[in-house]
Amino acid sequence: MDYSQFLLMRDELSLIAVIVILFIADLFMSPDNHKRDGKPVLNTFLPIALLLIHTIITIVPGPEVSAFGGMYINSPVQSIVKSILSVGTLIVFLMAHVWMRREENHIKQGEFYVLTLSTLLGMYFMISAGHFLMFFIGLETASIPMAALVAFDKYRQQSAEAGAKYILTAMFSSALLLFGLSLIYGTTGTLYFEDIPAALDGNALQVMAFVFFFSGMGFKISLVPFHLWTADVYEGSPSTVTAYLSVISKGSAAFVLMIVLIKVFAPMVTEWQTVLYWIIILSITLANLFALRQQNLQRLMAFSSISQAGYIMLGVIAGTPMGMTSLIYYVLIYLFANLGVFTVINIVMQRSGKVTLTDYNGLYTTNPRLAFLMTLALFSLAGIPPFAGFFSKFFIFAAAFHSGFHLLVFIALVNTVLSLYYYLRVVKSMYINKSDEPIAAFRSDNYTRASLLICTAGIIVLSIASVVYESIDQFSFGL
Repeated sequence: MDYSQFLLMRDELSLIAVIVILFIADLFMSPDNHKRDGKPVLNTFLPIALLLIHTIITIVPGPEVSAFGGMYINSPVQSIVKSILSVGTLIVFLMAHVWMRREENHIKQGEFYVLTLSTLLGMYFMISAGHFLMFFIGLETASIPMAALVAFDKYRQQSAEAGAKYILTAMFSSALLLFGLSLIYGTTGTLYFEDIPAALDGNALQVMAFVFFFSGMGFKISLVPFHLWTADVYEGSPSTVTAYLSVISKGSAAFVLMIVLIKVFAPMVTEWQTVLYWIIILSITLANLFALRQQNLQRLMAFSSISQAGYIMLGVIAGTPMGMTSLIYYVLIYLFANLGVFTVINIVMQRSGKVTLTDYNGLYTTNPRLAFLMTLALFSLAGIPPFAGFFSKFFIFAAAFHSGFHLLVFIALVNTVLSLYYYLRVVKSMYINKSDEPIAAFRSDNYTRASLLICTAGIIVLSIASVVYESIDQFSFGL
């Protein structure tokens, strides 16, 4: 075996180095090493600095490489997606600082950073998989630590319940997906992405294999009807973990699904586009209808994320280079907008313990800056011009429209108008609704400010910098 092939895994090796350094550093931040007061050292700066260095080192897309007989493949577009996920994780670490300052989390801070980066490493492997074995290893590497993160507040009943629900649904979805992979292997004799299409003829077993595979991925992306775990898990998880779940996990799974459908199931394009067509309609419509009824902001954002997943799938169903570019661009803008909303939700929850819609009544009177930034992010999620979310929706609608899905795009547009209602409900609570006891004024810490600054800058810059879309477009590929 040529061990020099490991050097081709630039992104993964860099991230593994960060994980190892943090794992060792955690030994010296434990209470046993501080005999004077018996308290662990709170060190948010170290993981942020290491992840920032990792992101800077890997942000420039490298050349296309293949290793381990084609099991590992990395191209510039895959490097771009990995960098987007790294930036999102960096924002999550910034917003986690206040949560880590809580006394019960001091001793667990090392576990939080290592578990989060372990899930990110699994997503890296998924994105660069050229073989279903590598894909499944990456999927499980991302899923199992995520269950621990969901149940991180183990002494809080909702968090423990959310962790149990997540691990059970993750096990069930993985079993379905693995059964689909076994059918693929049984009917084609290979698990290499490049070799499978030649052996696909659309027989009943292969259609069943696709259905099981897609069902497993549907759970990961929270598509209807595989979404039932989402609201409970999002509500019960710590808000920082919910933010990570809603963007980083969803974005990576959506991109990987597109890669598999384009590379592996290309001969069955008619079948998977038909399935995806109805899944998109159900996901966008039902999620928006359920979001209208929510009072808890984390549950509201859960159904919002299901709806957003439906929009992301418009890029997948297009199956073109434009569809891939639009998907990546959409995930990038969605990352900044959604994490901006969750940063505000997180800091308000940590300072006041409030998370319902009525709790936000009159927020503008006591915390005008937070209310303004929340509004900016919500307007972007809703797709209101001239914010970045408008352009992400425009491009992804255009990709699906150019591929002939005219009615689907129209239904998505109608649902965009519907989503305005529940996003604007939050804005109405902050600016118009009165409260005798509004959330008290407070000052955010520097890490939270940095998180909000990055999200706001991303929303504004991406609404005027067309070079970002063009840069992604030159590396995209399709059917």
